[in-house]
Amino acid sequence: MLDVSGEEMDGLLARGWRRFGPVYFRPACASCSECVSLRVVVAEFTPSKSQRRAARAGVNLRRTVGIPRVDDARLALYAKWHTSRESARGWETNPQTSDRYALEFAFPHPTAREAAFYDDDAGGRLVGVGLFDETPRALSAAFFYYDPAYARFSLGAINVLALVDDARASGRPHVYLGYRVEGCPSLAYKGNFRPHELLRGSPTPDEPDEPDEGVGANWAPP
Repeated sequence: MLDVSGEEMDGLLARGWRRFGPVYFRPACASCSECVSLRVVVAEFTPSKSQRRAARAGVNLRRTVGIPRVDDARLALYAKWHTSRESARGWETNPQTSDRYALEFAFPHPTAREAAFYDDDAGGRLVGVGLFDETPRALSAAFFYYDPAYARFSLGAINVLALVDDARASGRPHVYLGYRVEGCPSLAYKGNFRPHELLRGSPTPDEPDEPDEGVGANWAPP
C-alpha cells in the first residue's frame, strides 16, 4: 500500500499489523498463536536494573533521528551484524543490496524514521541503526541492527529505552515492539520491557479484519 497516512498507520498497529517498506503484514496462522503483538505502556514504564545499566553504558553514544537513508556505512554495518547472527544463531545468509535496503528500510513513507547511534570517541563511528514508525499516537520499532563489537552495550535495549523517552516527551501513550515469541531469543526479549500489553484475539485467516468489528481492541496485560 502506497498511500497510508499516519492516522491510518495508528489503526493498523492497534490491530496487530506491521510495516516493512510498502508491505503490511500480520500473523494469522490457524494452528499457531505464538506471534503476539506487544506494546509498552509509556506512562507506567519503569526500566529494570539491567536496562538502567544499559542506559548508563551507552550514555556517551550520540543518537540522531531523521529520515531513513541508504549509504555504504549502513550496508556495511548491516552485513557485519547479520554475519554475526549467522554464526551465533544459525541464521541463513541474507545479503543486502542498496536497492533492497531502500525498499525495505528507507521507503519514503510519512511515518518512517531512523535512529542512528554514533561513537564519537571512535571518530564518529556508526554503531547502530534503528528503524521505526512515528505516528500521531505511537512509536513503532520495526528493525534494529548494530556493530557486534558493541554487543556489551546492549544497544537493542538502549534503542527501545530511547523510543520510550521520545514517546513520553511527545505525549504518545504507546511504543509498539512488534511480535513477541517466547521460544525465540531474538523476539522473546521484548517481554522484558514492562509494563506492557499484549494483543489478544487477533483474527484468524477466515475472519475479517475490519475496524468496526473491534479487531485489535483487546489489549491487556500479560
